[in-house]
Amino acid sequence: MLNFCTLFDSNFLYIGLAMYESLLKNCKSFHLYIFAFDDKCFETLNKLNLSCVTVISMKDFESEELLNVKSSRTVVEYFWTCTSSTILYVLEKYNVDHCTYLDADTYFFADPKVLVEEMENKSVLITEHRYTPKYDASKTSGTFCVQFVTFKKNLEGLKVLRHWKDCCINWCYNRIEDGKFGDQKYLDNWPDQFSCIHILKNIGGGVAPWNIQQYEFFENKDYLAGKEIQTGKEFKVIFYHFHDVKCNFEKGLYQIIFYKINNQHNELIYDPYFEHLKAISIKLNEFDNLFSIIGEIKKEKALKPFVFRAINKIKSMLKLGGN
Repeated sequence: MLNFCTLFDSNFLYIGLAMYESLLKNCKSFHLYIFAFDDKCFETLNKLNLSCVTVISMKDFESEELLNVKSSRTVVEYFWTCTSSTILYVLEKYNVDHCTYLDADTYFFADPKVLVEEMENKSVLITEHRYTPKYDASKTSGTFCVQFVTFKKNLEGLKVLRHWKDCCINWCYNRIEDGKFGDQKYLDNWPDQFSCIHILKNIGGGVAPWNIQQYEFFENKDYLAGKEIQTGKEFKVIFYHFHDVKCNFEKGLYQIIFYKINNQHNELIYDPYFEHLKAISIKLNEFDNLFSIIGEIKKEKALKPFVFRAINKIKSMLKLGGN
């Protein structure tokens, strides 16, 4: 069985639920530990009574050392500060042999078991951004992405995890400083610092808006397949990282900040995801009419160009970025 953990608050509830449902559809055997970062999120998740899920409250999770730095971090910075601590909490509290942290905006198209199995005898698994040259932010955001990171509960894995946790407690901010950025740039040093690190080779794990321009996609019987344009190598898409997607369900629109996405990417990847988010939002509002998660598209003048995607509109009328 695969063990996962994630964290989000009520603003990200519908996104986290989409990730969970994608796991439920594609992963044969798993358990997901969800750290609910506000009371509304905790209450709603408990009412939903999800299978294969353990919901953890902030009251139970937050340690004294986390509480000591909480006031010095923004909401996002505190999320980042807590990432490593959530993994350690699961390993110690629930006595599982491994745990994979998932960003709430990741989404599975196939069983991630193959990714964890790739570790073999290594104790820590990390994934690269695999940036398209146009969007290469490795100097600022790091070579590796904290989106899917696995730790085994052994001496080597716990050593790296506790080191990361201590680093994040000491410094975890949304700025570049002395080679650090949030919780993420710390990972850049791990392959040289620790011998137990495995860098994921399967390019189907971690497709994202900053690397999607390198691939073409097609439906292959029961799964979504990709092809690396430069090499012609085909692969099964395991998970996609839906970073910074803004939704307006009432208008049937979604916005992709900064990255250029073409028609094929939208039709095979983004449109189905948007429809899934919309369906979850409707269910949540029917479940609890006090819980409104209908999103508003925010004006991000500093993050242009952006994409507006209208569902069920004539393609020629779409405002799309392309390659």
